Amino acid sequence: MRILHTADWHLGDRLGRVDRTDDLRVAVERIADYCLGEAVDVLLVAGDIFSELARPDGLRDAIRHLQATFGKFLHQGGTILATTGNHDNENFCQTLWHAMTLASPVGLANDSRVAPGRLHLATGPSLLRLADRREGFDAQFVLMPFPTPNVYLNDQPNLRYGSLDEKNRSLVAAFSRKLQAVMDDPKFAKGPPSVLSAHMSVLGGELSTLFRLSEQEDIVLGKDGIPPGFAYVALGHIHKPQFLGGNATVRYCGSIERLDLGEKNDTKSVVVFDLGPGGVRGEPTLLPMTATPIYEVDISDPQAQLPTLAERFPDAQNDLVNVHITYTAGVDNLEEVLRQVETVFPRWYARDWKERGTLGEPLTLGDADRSKSFDDTVRDYLKAELTNHAEDERAAILDRAEALLQEMA
Repeated sequence: MRILHTADWHLGDRLGRVDRTDDLRVAVERIADYCLGEAVDVLLVAGDIFSELARPDGLRDAIRHLQATFGKFLHQGGTILATTGNHDNENFCQTLWHAMTLASPVGLANDSRVAPGRLHLATGPSLLRLADRREGFDAQFVLMPFPTPNVYLNDQPNLRYGSLDEKNRSLVAAFSRKLQAVMDDPKFAKGPPSVLSAHMSVLGGELSTLFRLSEQEDIVLGKDGIPPGFAYVALGHIHKPQFLGGNATVRYCGSIERLDLGEKNDTKSVVVFDLGPGGVRGEPTLLPMTATPIYEVDISDPQAQLPTLAERFPDAQNDLVNVHITYTAGVDNLEEVLRQVETVFPRWYARDWKERGTLGEPLTLGDADRSKSFDDTVRDYLKAELTNHAEDERAAILDRAEALLQEMA
């Protein structure tokens, strides 16, 4: 059974003022080409299919694109297994995937073989089996979505927490309990090769960035939180491709595109491996993904730098750029500077400028943190303040805030 492991698509995402829809669709189409060209049997998506920034019409368009893009793969008997991540809207996924003609939701400890040629989405801890098309053996998949109170603490609806840290410890414990419950269930067979797919941080993973998530909000599983016995562990959530503890079969595949400045040096890929009755055969293989360049540009002397800007960045028309400008009033025309910069970098996603005073640089207590935008600062504040609110109320407030931020963009 040939399996392609991917995660963190974030369809419908934005970076500042730039809509990433086209970039991400190209990446998804490349994955579909790999599925056909590499004779893949199972496409395993370890969470965050959609972006929380996507609006309903954008989500509907994303669904239509997925159906068109993977139609041939599914028609030929390929199977897609997916879990929800922390950026996926749980209610949307549960509702919309039910309506898809190619999708099938899966439930906890479903011991029947799932049908090939379909997409099976796990919005809760799930167990399923899939028959190999070549050798006839069964492969067993345990799908563990990102730990949210709605899914993992649904039997304790009125819990209150003194802090985010306390809430996160409860969710880590609940994740471990639910995973162990799936494995202890009589329907979990001991013989077939098993694959675990989970969307969360595991201690030891190397971060390039915490994508729209503060350290206080992230939920981290200990190194011993992954039980032994799985032939392969397919992780999502950390966007930098890597394997853990020197074990090539316990790995993050990474995101399919560079999604913020923290990922500027990441090389993107997906993972393909072969699963036999006895486990993984050979070493997993990385298949490269094209990643959009993303970087910062500092313009401290517009008169000297602007004439050579296009020459220095001749291929920047598609690049994602954060521009920092320092200008001198009475010498530089700020409006003209911005116009020339936009000509070279039409996909600038953020920009800021400051005036250089005649008395020198302003006194500051330190450089601002350029890694976090105004929008992300607002998101982090609201998430912290809404810790003890009901999930539906919290989601509604965050959605409303997101709509306002996009109107301001």
